[in-house]
Amino acid sequence: MTALHETAPWTPGEFTERLRAVSAERYHDRHPFNVRMHEGTLTREELRRWIVNRFHYQRHIPVKDALILAKFDDPSLRRGWVRRIQDHDGEKDGDGGIERWLRLGEAAGVERGDLLDASRVLPGVRLAVDGYVNFCRLRPLLDAVAASLTELSAPDLMRTRIDAFERHYPWIDMEGLAYFRTRVEQGGRDGREALGLVLEWARTREEQERAVAALGFKCDVLWTLLDAVDRGPGCG
Repeated sequence: MTALHETAPWTPGEFTERLRAVSAERYHDRHPFNVRMHEGTLTREELRRWIVNRFHYQRHIPVKDALILAKFDDPSLRRGWVRRIQDHDGEKDGDGGIERWLRLGEAAGVERGDLLDASRVLPGVRLAVDGYVNFCRLRPLLDAVAASLTELSAPDLMRTRIDAFERHYPWIDMEGLAYFRTRVEQGGRDGREALGLVLEWARTREEQERAVAALGFKCDVLWTLLDAVDRGPGCG
């Protein structure tokens, strides 16, 4: 009886609580670099370093989503997921999240060419992003979608960040915050969508535990990226 109880799947409510607990305990909003950003104590050099290196992650979001998209057998699911790629790549030139991040860089005094120059990316950031992309390429669909559940925490982080930039970094043109403003709604929508899929697909305890581990891995990716930024050289 004990063994059966230990391996029984969690209820949807229990499973959701465990997923949310991962984000609550390990999401990168707790990282010292993000804490200092939101307290307003980053230097211009540090903030620009983050913008440059985080862009390497941003430009790979549609790449990882394309890898996830290729795993779907259901056309309706592909139609839903492709929206994420369009959100970042845009439906035309001059549109989308990647373009908005480039404008954030320009608002902070970083030349567009410097953001696009991958040679400026810190090695630790490159390894973290490569690890996440390869995770989405090689792991089963459940794991790849579960890893995206950091989106559940993104809207609150974006609201905190907008407030922090407006209060503490007046030297940044506030029009450059469009990326953060857009992601409040998009992140909430994407998180709810992914959570519904994970709850539907993870029926066994083993599948549920894999989903929890995948989300933990994604939190580690984001944390490791900030570790590299926090310790790395300046980007001008």
